[in-house]
Amino acid sequence: MSDNRRKAFLASAVLVCNLVLMTACQGQETDGITGSGAAQGSSAATPAATPAGSSAGSSAADSGQGTTKGTAKGADATGEAAGEEAMGAAGSGFDTGNGKRVPVEQSCGANDISWSTRSESQAGGYILVVAKAKSGISCYLPAALPTVAFGSDGTQAGPAEQSAGRQIKLGGGTTAYAGVNPKTTGGNGGKQLDSIIVGVGNDDPNPVSLPVGPIVVDRPVVTNWHTDAADAVPLG
Repeated sequence: MSDNRRKAFLASAVLVCNLVLMTACQGQETDGITGSGAAQGSSAATPAATPAGSSAGSSAADSGQGTTKGTAKGADATGEAAGEEAMGAAGSGFDTGNGKRVPVEQSCGANDISWSTRSESQAGGYILVVAKAKSGISCYLPAALPTVAFGSDGTQAGPAEQSAGRQIKLGGGTTAYAGVNPKTTGGNGGKQLDSIIVGVGNDDPNPVSLPVGPIVVDRPVVTNWHTDAADAVPLG
């Protein structure tokens, strides 16, 4: 091969090699740019699209539902309270038995009262129970017999009056009286005791024990509550 042809061949080979190298480099650069752009586009688009939009939509819906439910429940509670108040106002009061009603207030319990007793000689002898409301307390004694019991066996006094008494409001200067006859039978029968148990009704959780001195108990009776001691004489 002549020198001129050899030089031309080498020059052609170098040119081809350069073209191949340039094409490969451009392909790598294009791949790098394309891959990088796709990755950047994907990471930029993903957070801004579905998760953020879905979260915001759910929060808005939940908030709206919570507000609606809360408002509805509040309205129901207000309506129920108003209804109960109206019913209470219409049905409140204590029937005195003559067509009139008096307001219902706190009922007395034995622990709301300052108690005392004294022996009386009238009607063969009886025990007068005296009840006053403690300082700062205003309460009602029911139109019923006081509960009076005797001894460890709980012998209870029966009624000394045929009709029920009236409701009495204790407080201020008002005092209530009840008379107890511990023995309504003749002869020497009965049991000897020195105290009585008194409560405001059978359901009073705090009955009190009151000293009365030695007494003989046999078929005892008790009057209703009265505001005048003279009306509390047990004649039965």
